[in-house]
Amino acid sequence: MNRPAASSLLLARLSLAPALLVVSWLLVSLPLLLAGSYTIGPALALFVPVAVAVVAVGCRGAVRASAPPAPGRYLTWWPAAGVLLVSAAFLLLQLKFNSEQIIVRRDPATYAQFAAWLNEHGRLPISPSLWAFGGDDPVLRFDSPGFYERDGEIVPQFLAGLPLLLALGGWIGGTPVLLAMSPLLGAGAVLSFGGLTARLVGPLWAPVGALAFAACWPLMFVSRSTYSESAALVLLLGGLCLMHDVRDLKEGRLRAFLAGLCLGLVVLVRVDGLRDVLPVLVFAGALFARRRPTGIPLAAGLLVGAAGGLVEGFLLSRPYLDYIGGSLRPLLMLAAAAVVGTLVMVGAWRLRPEWFSRTGDLVARGRLPDAAAVLTVLLVLAFSVRPYVQTVRRIPSNAEDAFNSGYIEHIQRSTGLPVDGARQYTELALHWVVWYVGLPALILATFGAAILIRRMLRRESPAWVLPFSIIALTTVATLLRPGITPDHPWASRRLVAVVIPGVLILAVWMLAWATRRFRRLGYGRVATFVLAFAGSLVLLVPIGASSAGLVFKPVDQGELRAVDRLCGELRQGTTVLIVERVTADRFSPVVRNMCGLPTARVDGAGVEDVKRVADRVIKETGRRPVVLGATSADVAPYGQGRRAVDLRTRQDGHALRDRPKHTWSLDVEVWLAEYTPPLG
Repeated sequence: MNRPAASSLLLARLSLAPALLVVSWLLVSLPLLLAGSYTIGPALALFVPVAVAVVAVGCRGAVRASAPPAPGRYLTWWPAAGVLLVSAAFLLLQLKFNSEQIIVRRDPATYAQFAAWLNEHGRLPISPSLWAFGGDDPVLRFDSPGFYERDGEIVPQFLAGLPLLLALGGWIGGTPVLLAMSPLLGAGAVLSFGGLTARLVGPLWAPVGALAFAACWPLMFVSRSTYSESAALVLLLGGLCLMHDVRDLKEGRLRAFLAGLCLGLVVLVRVDGLRDVLPVLVFAGALFARRRPTGIPLAAGLLVGAAGGLVEGFLLSRPYLDYIGGSLRPLLMLAAAAVVGTLVMVGAWRLRPEWFSRTGDLVARGRLPDAAAVLTVLLVLAFSVRPYVQTVRRIPSNAEDAFNSGYIEHIQRSTGLPVDGARQYTELALHWVVWYVGLPALILATFGAAILIRRMLRRESPAWVLPFSIIALTTVATLLRPGITPDHPWASRRLVAVVIPGVLILAVWMLAWATRRFRRLGYGRVATFVLAFAGSLVLLVPIGASSAGLVFKPVDQGELRAVDRLCGELRQGTTVLIVERVTADRFSPVVRNMCGLPTARVDGAGVEDVKRVADRVIKETGRRPVVLGATSADVAPYGQGRRAVDLRTRQDGHALRDRPKHTWSLDVEVWLAEYTPPLG
């Protein structure tokens, strides 16, 4: 391998930084949270030395960053400067149009409220503050979307990985910086993707890959709000970069452990990330069986990281894991089977290495590589025609299914589609990918995957074995069953974690492969450059065109100001009772976590029961009961109402049969009344 250019080395090391810093913070913050003392002093005091050590280990030693080919020696600045420019532009754009989604409607606000609680209290679960209501009462409820009530306490939905990162921003600069952490993580994902492209495709192609990923709307979507996918991408891409550098180096044990830790901690951010990283376990087993020194450290790091996520889930997020038990239990069984299968493979390989060697030789020399390439193309074709031969439907069998069915019917009515709440639109999953990355990217990625699987089975392109395994497994599983409410852009978050970056890096690899073949046919540098430039445009233009309609349309603006005004209306010494269902769903966590006031929902109670509770609050605690509702009529029985929130803004659109092109209006009102007890 040629000596890497300084620019390529710089990019290789900078692209590791986001993942190494995220790992450092999670290593410090998770034990503190489990101990119930996640506060800024201990966290920062521990983070600095841990981050210095982790970054030093992660960036030390050999980096597989090849020198640019001859036509690129005059552009040695291009790889690092191009990727950094794209990442910086992405960050600035995302900050400019960053969402303020803190009023709970979907996952982002749940994550934000989770982090807001951690900022102030540093422990879980959340206390309902029953003392502020004069004790428990049958009409008091403390659950809401994203927050479970269990054994007299409130447990946030989801695992704590992302809230731990968001809380750092909250400590630095309050809620605005807490929300800005998501664009920062998104920019880190772009930088890491550029680094992975440089390693797997070539340094000159890194800016093209970074720009394709940055311009893709699903990445913009998840990194403008507090979704978990941005943090998961940083860990996954950074872990793959690290593993690429050290997969068979004798001095790479510590870095292999870090790579495994990065990949394992994806589980702490997204529990379904356990499926995405299962190939890493098998890969580590293969390294160990081949007596590579990095096999055991990689497996150890992976197990430690994944165990941290599962321990946090079972100790602090158990209601959430129980809720998703129908999909989690099969996943855990699959993980256990992967562990057992890997151990069996390692044992057999170590006992009979010559058998595996002969089998590999036979596969490499036989027709299986060609057959696998053909099957790859046929599989993509099968997913393409799936909507014409299958309509996926699911009859609701529980309350959650019924709610989703009603929601789908609402969107169908709003968009003029036939009303059928059982429709899942799963058969369109590959079409979803084309909506966002364009048909040229899919075609390039398909042939790139076919050529690569042929090369790998012929014992070529070893650097691609682990990334390709993760991309292939997750893409096929996701396209078969996305497992998400199918309105877009919401459903696109299921694609952005692995599928879309996988398609894009395969497409860029195919462009690079075609360019090299063109050069070998004897064409000059100018003609080769023209081909590479034209191919890049063919890839990038459809992505930009797909995103253009939404890039400059901000959503969820004004929520910070609205919540600040509401908190200002709710003075200290107040106990809040919410009498209307939608207001209780949206604002129970907001008032509790951001206004710092005891809050309960009583939307299932009658007027006399609410008055009884309010009277008890005054008598037992001396606090002021305040009633919230959606209209003046909701609060009129309890006192003189006044409007505390009057928000007119835009929200993400909802589309089922086509990519989203527009935003929708969103109006939120909250009325407030200070309870006036009857005279006498």
